[in-house]
Amino acid sequence: MLLMKAKLASKVLSGDTIAAAKLISGIADEVPGAFEEMSHIYPHTGKAYIVGITGAPGAGKSTLTSNLISHFRKENRTVGVIAIDPTSAFTGGALLGDRVRMQQHGEDKDVFIRSLATRGLQGGLAKATIGTIHIMDAMGKDIILVETVGSGQIEIDITRVADTTLFVMTPGAGDAIQMMKAGILEATDIFVINKADKGGADVIKADLQSMLSMKSWLPGEWQPSITLTEALYNKGTAELAAEIAKHRQYLRSTGELEKRKKQRLKLELMESVERLVKDRVSSIDRGEYLDTLIDDLLKGKTDPQTASLHLVSRLVTELGPVRKQRQYGGRSRNQDKHNQSAVT
Repeated sequence: MLLMKAKLASKVLSGDTIAAAKLISGIADEVPGAFEEMSHIYPHTGKAYIVGITGAPGAGKSTLTSNLISHFRKENRTVGVIAIDPTSAFTGGALLGDRVRMQQHGEDKDVFIRSLATRGLQGGLAKATIGTIHIMDAMGKDIILVETVGSGQIEIDITRVADTTLFVMTPGAGDAIQMMKAGILEATDIFVINKADKGGADVIKADLQSMLSMKSWLPGEWQPSITLTEALYNKGTAELAAEIAKHRQYLRSTGELEKRKKQRLKLELMESVERLVKDRVSSIDRGEYLDTLIDDLLKGKTDPQTASLHLVSRLVTELGPVRKQRQYGGRSRNQDKHNQSAVT
């Protein structure tokens, strides 16, 4: 049975893109068998370098990503791309605009592109992003580019999963500098001013340099660089790739790369715990226990603090059988067996 469950993982480890796509879909849909497969994937991860690409809509992120793919392929590096799209209001799937822009790489066996839907999550990161990174990493991809959806606001969540984060902006974007969320200067490793052939690029660069100069930097601390590109004409791509390489070397030489990987692992662990706890809470007495507590809160028979203590106490009892049942996503081993076909 264990070998059967590891069959999909084995195909992924051999570079099978169809198997990888199935497993990614399984993770996104929280199919129990997918989590079992991931236990065989995980030991083969930790080698890929992850670059996050974010910014406002229309900044040219997808074209820039496509250019970077071409550049890294010329260096004979294998590339994985995760294009995080808005959720379709009708199907719940991911829009394929990013794939259309990157279709020139579709026939390259050393490039694997996958779109993920945000499914309404704030921050523009899909729920299955980290799992997809692991899968591409285990496939042997040297570089993984994660392009986040533009939501009209600066997104810094990508920094939680990336080694190097690029923030793409364009001239004529209004008060883009003033609208930046607090912490964006600390969250971004490389600022990219795209469409630099348009007027105003020098103004944005000067504004950025001014803001960066006002921050107090620690000795030896990485100070975000600024790169000008014209993605439509593939100008500035080599310079941007050089900056990414420079930042990577900085992270390695200072030990920051390992720190970022630890932060990413902590995030993944906490999210796994959160998923497990929520699923177990919802399944206590087939959901009746949670409904009863909510009804008591509504009627004023208890308060949130007291109800929480009762819930935690009951949860401790419920979590006992977890190891025996080998539960994934709050489902039992028998349910896992029943749903395995949804992944394989």
